[in-house]
Amino acid sequence: MEKLVLYDGRPEDESGRSEREIRTYDFLDKLGIEYGRMDHDPVTTIEACDAVDAALGFHICKNLFLCNRKKTEFFLLMMPGLKTFKAKELKPQLETAGRLSFAHEDKMLEYLDIRPGSVSVMGLMNDHENRVQLLIDSELAADEYIGCHPCECTSSLKIRTSDILDRFLPAVHHEPIIVELTGRDPVDGET
Repeated sequence: MEKLVLYDGRPEDESGRSEREIRTYDFLDKLGIEYGRMDHDPVTTIEACDAVDAALGFHICKNLFLCNRKKTEFFLLMMPGLKTFKAKELKPQLETAGRLSFAHEDKMLEYLDIRPGSVSVMGLMNDHENRVQLLIDSELAADEYIGCHPCECTSSLKIRTSDILDRFLPAVHHEPIIVELTGRDPVDGET
């Protein structure tokens, strides 16, 4: 991967970029949210983000698209990239969800207009019917910045967490549920 450069705002030349990526920049600009942007080779897993993390100066967050067993409730979970996801930790924090698993990519495309590998909080701007509940790990919510894709895995954004929580989410009519995740299996006696 070539040396990564963090630019302020949207690219000057948008040729070759997808409509969903440009729509993300349009939306952030309309809200007056400042962001850093870097372009890179496709990174579709958190493990592939090491160079991006180094250039951003922090770890990009992990975004997981989940559903309940009946596939009637859908969730976007944002958590620190280095934390291990343990579905058992969410069940007691979400009364209505029951057991969670990974949702099918068709629903991801239908509700968030995002493909696997590009999952991002930015996709909530496409969820006009509020079919997806946002879950944010408390550790991530306390960080100064969030790193995410602009709905495409060939660019990454650096955005103040406060801008996501206080400006972006109200604009897309989503209220997050803050969850506590340890990334470890419960010991005997814990729920």
